[in-house]
Amino acid sequence: MTDLRIGVAGLGLRKTLAVEAHRPGSGARVTTVCDPDPAVYDWARANFGDDVRTVADFDELLDADLDAVLVLTPDHTHIDLGVRALTAGVPTFMEKPLATTIGDCDTLLDTAHRTGTRLYVGHNMRHMPVIRTMREVIASGAIGEVEAVWCRHFVGHGGDFYYKDWHADRRNTTGLLLQKGAHDIDVIHWLAGASTRQVTAMGKLSVYNRVTDRQSAPGQRPDDWYAPDSNWPPLSQTGLHPVVDVEDLSMMLMRLDNGVQASYQQCHYTPDYWRNYTVIGTAGRLENFGDTGGNAVVRVWNSGRRGYDAEGDRTIEIPTATGGHGGADTALIDEFLRFVRDGGATDTSPVAARDSVAAGVAATESLRAGGTAREVAPVSEPLTSYFNSGQPSRTQNPSV
Repeated sequence: MTDLRIGVAGLGLRKTLAVEAHRPGSGARVTTVCDPDPAVYDWARANFGDDVRTVADFDELLDADLDAVLVLTPDHTHIDLGVRALTAGVPTFMEKPLATTIGDCDTLLDTAHRTGTRLYVGHNMRHMPVIRTMREVIASGAIGEVEAVWCRHFVGHGGDFYYKDWHADRRNTTGLLLQKGAHDIDVIHWLAGASTRQVTAMGKLSVYNRVTDRQSAPGQRPDDWYAPDSNWPPLSQTGLHPVVDVEDLSMMLMRLDNGVQASYQQCHYTPDYWRNYTVIGTAGRLENFGDTGGNAVVRVWNSGRRGYDAEGDRTIEIPTATGGHGGADTALIDEFLRFVRDGGATDTSPVAARDSVAAGVAATESLRAGGTAREVAPVSEPLTSYFNSGQPSRTQNPSV
């Protein structure tokens, strides 16, 4: 099997996905990388070989005779780079979130459909063993029909990951309820089998606005400042981005189009870092403890009424897997490479990616308007059908 020639735009925090995609002799090879900072080119050569081409201009990347491109750049660049890659006919992996506005997401979907270029969005949590286990339990009927999904996200490393670079500035992200929450909103939708159509939210910037030690100019990379074993308590953080205007505490309520109701809570200054899902059905409930394997489990309560019961009726241990995010990053790239080569259905979905952004945008608007409810419009039926059918070739799917 000839290796797919992979281009990479952006060697920041998610450069690990490029490493996952570099499989010389086993189906894929990173041949060209694009980053405006020459300081990362040595890292690229060390990880992809001395013959990897390094460029600073995205058009040069697209002209490099590629079979696919990974767009791993900051969120606010996705719309421009995505449209250019799709228009150039290069199958595109877009790191989540798909974009930072609903309109930009819809433009990317329209462009992919119009050009027939394959679009894939990196919602790796759909490949996390703990999420797949919960989905399997639901599909088995063990808890009956899903009626409610709750998620609490304890973002223990929030000060390091999201308040020292571009994430802290809402012009680049809209807000962390979208940027960080897009993962969990997508999982809530996947577990419930539906998408959000109405949302309300509350939240505030409560801690990191009180940290006065700021960079004079942004631009550092995570390797320079990420220190998960220090920077405690949160108010002792140093070197925050000069602009900090995204909420560090937020809560949203969702009504999905199949009647399921859901909630999502996110806090960026907890001492621990994990997410907890509770799914309640007509015949029981499930809940995860831990989320990336090793000591992670999913517990099910479904044999009858009782008082407090920490163990439940069934405990499913989540195996440890190699690779980032409990093996999810490896599985994500596996699926993307297969999709580039063969097409067909995927567990991730561009429409679902857009819907998670749409819910996050609407929730952020609600939060900043005092909690007033917001409606979320769906993607058009022709586009939904096109993407749900695996993005068939243009001869199979006439233009809408």
